[in-house]
Amino acid sequence: MNKQDKKKMCIGCRDNFYNGNNDLGVKECCSLQSAKPVLKRRVLTSERPPWTAEPELVLSCRREVGYVFVDKNQTC
Repeated sequence: MNKQDKKKMCIGCRDNFYNGNNDLGVKECCSLQSAKPVLKRRVLTSERPPWTAEPELVLSCRREVGYVFVDKNQTC
């Protein structure tokens, strides 16, 4: 996967700020180079198990406010 495709997957990640979306001159998130696409479940931090969200393809470093990303087979 090339860098441009990875950056498209960064939209919505709290660290996308570092992909040139700032006035600090930072052009790239430090996790982008090693990020890999993986299947994970997006779970609300307030949600009780069992988690039933369908796995989705996200970058391995993905972070969102109010969510955690767990293994695709994890239900609790």
